[in-house]
Amino acid sequence: MFTYSACGVWFGEDYISAFGQAANNGFKALENLLWTDKDLDAMRQAIDETGVELSAILFQSKNEQYQALISNDHGIVHEDAYEAFKESIRETLEAAKKLKCKNIVITTGNERFDVPRKVQHDNIVRALKAGAEIVKGSGVKLVLEPLNILVNHIGYYLSTTAETAEIIDEVASPDVLILYDVYHQQITEGNIINNIRKYIGKIGHIHVGDVPGRFEPGTGEINYRNVFKAIKETGYDGFVTFECNRSEDAETVSRKMFELLK
Repeated sequence: MFTYSACGVWFGEDYISAFGQAANNGFKALENLLWTDKDLDAMRQAIDETGVELSAILFQSKNEQYQALISNDHGIVHEDAYEAFKESIRETLEAAKKLKCKNIVITTGNERFDVPRKVQHDNIVRALKAGAEIVKGSGVKLVLEPLNILVNHIGYYLSTTAETAEIIDEVASPDVLILYDVYHQQITEGNIINNIRKYIGKIGHIHVGDVPGRFEPGTGEINYRNVFKAIKETGYDGFVTFECNRSEDAETVSRKMFELLK
């Protein structure tokens, strides 16, 4: 059975107290992707005290030059981001180990128009192969996220599940998998349940949010009761994170999310 992970911002701006509030609302995990500006020792203490895991963090670097190269304004579609990517993975891996976090989220950067897509695709594969060697044996996975380019991330390189799966196959590492975001993929291509079933062996992390508006499941057009049932039936035992806003108070929304599992 998969594990629900609450959205960190559901519980306010205090990212430390969010762990306790998540526990009080029935969650065993919490997701707060950004880490470079956080007190990692305090976070680790909160994790240990509450028993609430941190489900994923984003690949980042405290080095401003490296961060500029790996950001979505540039990214690993570019050859010159290769060394910065490796350093960011080393940094993020150390943070993940301190926080007992099992997943590092990877994004590709925005599409280029000075070279063919094949070149950009190959640059992503090359970077991820290097990243796989860095995290090998650590117990931490790299999860590559396609994003929608129609509403939220216009210009982003990677949008389809199919191309993401191709990249994962080319990297050929058990430590590099897909981050399947139901919100993004509903906008991009739909066919959510069939695609989850088709690609589940390559999916290492799942994000959810409803369409339109990116609020919690049950506020839009996606039948999340059926989606969660389908995920459960695949045997997926990773995290399902509410990467979305909430439309009501945290206690009410949390209760409604657990009711979707019944």
